[in-house]
Amino acid sequence: MEVDLRQDGENLIVRLTGELDHHSATRLRRTIDRRLDKGEVRNLILNFQQVSFMDSSGVGVILGRYRRVKGRGGKMALCLIPAGILKVLEISGVPKIIPFMESEKQALEAVSQW
Repeated sequence: MEVDLRQDGENLIVRLTGELDHHSATRLRRTIDRRLDKGEVRNLILNFQQVSFMDSSGVGVILGRYRRVKGRGGKMALCLIPAGILKVLEISGVPKIIPFMESEKQALEAVSQW
């Protein structure tokens, strides 16, 4: 899995590429947590456009980051989710907790307005 981090003000945008499984979940979690721990960002956006596979380990990473962001008063959104990944997220109940957006721009606007 490749991870590209971009900061836009108090928003951290994480663009993911490849497979988000038990092998890559720990690295992704640590990468995001290091940025959150710096205290420079409040909101988190995960861009799934280039993710080809995700298992329950990926769901765990998402929900864990949501709890951390929410605990700090921030917001989180997911965007550009491929159909196969969407199905995993829907089965896991993630859409009931975290909003899904059709674009990165829409996600940025949403976390900035809440």
